[in-house]
Amino acid sequence: MLKQLFSKLDNYYDEMISIRRYLHQHPELSFKEVKTANYIKSYYEKLGIEVNGNVGGNGVVARITGAKPGKTVALRADFDALPIQDEKDVPYKSLVPGVMHACGHDGHTATLLVLAKALHEMRDDLQGTYVMIHQHAEEFAPGGAISMIEDGCLDGVDVIFGTHLWASEPTGSIQYRVGPIMAAADRFEITIQGKGGHGAQPHRTKDAIVTASQLVVNLQQIVSRKVNPIDSAVVSVGSFVAENAFNVIADKVKLGGTVRTFNEDIRSAIEKDIERIVKGTCYTAESEYDYLYARGYPAVVNHKEETEYLIQCAQSIDGVRIVEEAEPQMGGEDFAYYLQHVKGTFFFTGAKPENTEENYPHHHPKFDIDEKAMLIAAKTLSSAALEYHTFEHKDEAEKVSSGS
Repeated sequence: MLKQLFSKLDNYYDEMISIRRYLHQHPELSFKEVKTANYIKSYYEKLGIEVNGNVGGNGVVARITGAKPGKTVALRADFDALPIQDEKDVPYKSLVPGVMHACGHDGHTATLLVLAKALHEMRDDLQGTYVMIHQHAEEFAPGGAISMIEDGCLDGVDVIFGTHLWASEPTGSIQYRVGPIMAAADRFEITIQGKGGHGAQPHRTKDAIVTASQLVVNLQQIVSRKVNPIDSAVVSVGSFVAENAFNVIADKVKLGGTVRTFNEDIRSAIEKDIERIVKGTCYTAESEYDYLYARGYPAVVNHKEETEYLIQCAQSIDGVRIVEEAEPQMGGEDFAYYLQHVKGTFFFTGAKPENTEENYPHHHPKFDIDEKAMLIAAKTLSSAALEYHTFEHKDEAEKVSSGS
């Protein structure tokens, strides 16, 4: 059956490219993906596939039910874009000023749509049910996964698989990881309130820029001196705003940054350590402060058996040359929420563009993917979905063997 499905995917590859390029030209930002959601829903409706729109917001969920009984397998693709100006010189360049698909979500969507089409055509031979989750707003916390789950997208689902087209790795590679593969992604905002004044009379002021500068330095001690070197964490200040004339000492500075962790205990400790350091720094400078710590997505933690099963599936795919363990990534992903509710795994599909002078990273104005990676992703996902009906968990096997 897989051979037949793969043949269909090969035949529909041009359509997959066409869909991806259309979406690339018409990107929409997180929580504003109305036209994209309508495009996805319309695609399923034209094929006669059961589909629901407005799931948890702009989400779309389609269901393909096979003629034979079996498990319910969910596959997920996100479809929001980023507030970045597309600077590529390609025919499918974004037509929306200041907005582009700079992370591969257009490719994720095209992959899942065409895979669904192929599965639908084979429904009389299929076991079980296949749930296609098209998720909005992955790029902007709180994300779309939470609301879609609350709206029932995982109801009855036994397992979920998802992939990210990964432009930093060569096409033909599949990267997996048991346990944490992507980090929890939090943000913080700090306002330092001092006392401004004339630049020629610093003794009459409480210089917020000096205090904030000292704070930035002090924050670097958290990871280097408070976190076990065996563990991983990031504390980065990305924004430092103090707008004043050249001869005015600032009375207020605003800082913004991010925290990335894999361990929940470390995550909580860093949240407290930041405020402790802010409080101490401001006390020394006789200044006030406001502190906001906003928790974003939790870490993406893959289930062991489903990941090991995915490895077996990937190794049998034509075009896959490398199946290897991935390094943990400090980027965030709200696929994490699905894995908190059902078993599953999230993996990377290499999509590094060939024959380019420079490979641009995700979220770069010239970001692009090797579109052949979409076909590899589709085949890997479909293999995992179809073969899962014969997959037996170790704990289930132990129950059978023990007679319980």
